[in-house]
Amino acid sequence: MMDNKPEECSVCYNDYDDNQLRPRTLPCGHTFCSQCIDNAIKNGQLTCPSCRVQHAATAATQFPISYAVEALVRKLKNIQQTQEKTVPAKKKFRSMLQEQKSSISSLIKSCEEVLSQLGEYRGQLGDWKTHHLQLQDRLYALVEQNKSAIKLLELEDTSVVDMTTHGEEGKTQLQAMLGSLDTVNTLQEVGTTIDTADGCSMKVEDWLKKCQTLFPDVKTVHTSVKVQETIREALEMMTTETGATADPVHLGDSASSIMNKVQEITGEIPQKQLTVEDLRRMREPVKRLLVAGRVLAVQEDQDGRRSARITLQDGQLYLHSLPSQPTPAHAHTLQESEVVGVLEPSCTLAFLDLGWAGSTRGRVTIRLTPDTPLARQFVLLCTGQRGHTYRNTKLLEVRDKGQPGECVVGGDYERNDGKGGAPLLSLGGFYRASGRSGAVGARYVPGRSRSAQFAITTGDDQGGDRCPCVFGHVVSGLDVMRAAVNHSNITEVTVVDCGVVLPL
Repeated sequence: MMDNKPEECSVCYNDYDDNQLRPRTLPCGHTFCSQCIDNAIKNGQLTCPSCRVQHAATAATQFPISYAVEALVRKLKNIQQTQEKTVPAKKKFRSMLQEQKSSISSLIKSCEEVLSQLGEYRGQLGDWKTHHLQLQDRLYALVEQNKSAIKLLELEDTSVVDMTTHGEEGKTQLQAMLGSLDTVNTLQEVGTTIDTADGCSMKVEDWLKKCQTLFPDVKTVHTSVKVQETIREALEMMTTETGATADPVHLGDSASSIMNKVQEITGEIPQKQLTVEDLRRMREPVKRLLVAGRVLAVQEDQDGRRSARITLQDGQLYLHSLPSQPTPAHAHTLQESEVVGVLEPSCTLAFLDLGWAGSTRGRVTIRLTPDTPLARQFVLLCTGQRGHTYRNTKLLEVRDKGQPGECVVGGDYERNDGKGGAPLLSLGGFYRASGRSGAVGARYVPGRSRSAQFAITTGDDQGGDRCPCVFGHVVSGLDVMRAAVNHSNITEVTVVDCGVVLPL
């Protein structure tokens, strides 16, 4: 059905304006005001009021402003004003010119943003070309696939250069129009100049839409990344696997920037040092790295470089202990000190992974008492920040097995036989005692030579205080600890790993 009133929204019937009622065009081609689009978004979905096509959406601002409709509205308003008053006031002239200048300035800014994206995208294309050429020298069995990928990148590069040239020309024309608008004096010149400016604006808008539609080319980027992955895997495995043509990702009508869409195709984030903020945001690429075990917290000291895994399980982030090991080539890293800096004693959870008979049997999670030296020492020995750790230590003994107040002793990080475990901190302070199962306390009075050893009660003692100097309690995994107690030899039970839960 023809729209006889293009200057008004077909939903609310209000005229478009420059604020809440700015016209925005949906990917299906229909245009409505920003306010009606916002009102129509439900649960991340927008159903077009005209054709009923659904689009993923969270806010009207993600859809492009229809500058052509705005220009038409302005033109209609100008015609109406001209009809109402044959000779417009000089003030109105300047207002019309200012509106046109504002519109052109906005388009120039959009040009600059997309030109910047194209430049960044071209740089990425160049990087991929370089990687392909290097791999080609090392693996002749995949030369033909490599050359095909390079050809696609070169064609894409040519398209980017061509579009960049058109964009630069459009930007130059818009800048020239800004100068022309400053020199007009008569009503006839105003009309002619505005018509010319509208023509330039429409050409630039078409160019912007083409850039968003054409780039990146899914086949080119997907083929490039898959061929690189195949060659790397072949080099590492000393085989020549050639299956590098999985089904490409379909971006649909995504309005993201060019490089964001490149990352969406590749499913990766740039190789870099991550930050705690990246972990907090937990975007999909970072989540995939965590699941793949490719996120490490690193520490460098006099003993060399050490790295600790950061893993994701049941929505929780776990920082594991710091063994002395080389950092894998494809790992994404962040500084261990930065990660530990987010730990708060009031919400710190530590964990011990127990194993025996050659397998890990389960995880014991412990909530630590706020602001106690024993709790801080436990964190240090779970993370290995100072070089010492409970990792690979064995449980030492079961006291009062099968009796009220039964408890398990461990934590000799020095000798692993019960004769070591020197404190790492000054451990003075007031601590309570407990007879409840799950209590975690010091085996020895704080300040003694072995006060890094710990005791965990596995049986209630209603009338006693079997566990002295309590600094935490088990919140999950007490069944794992009790299973360890029932093992034939408690000294065969090992803390195969340990660490803390990151409160992000």
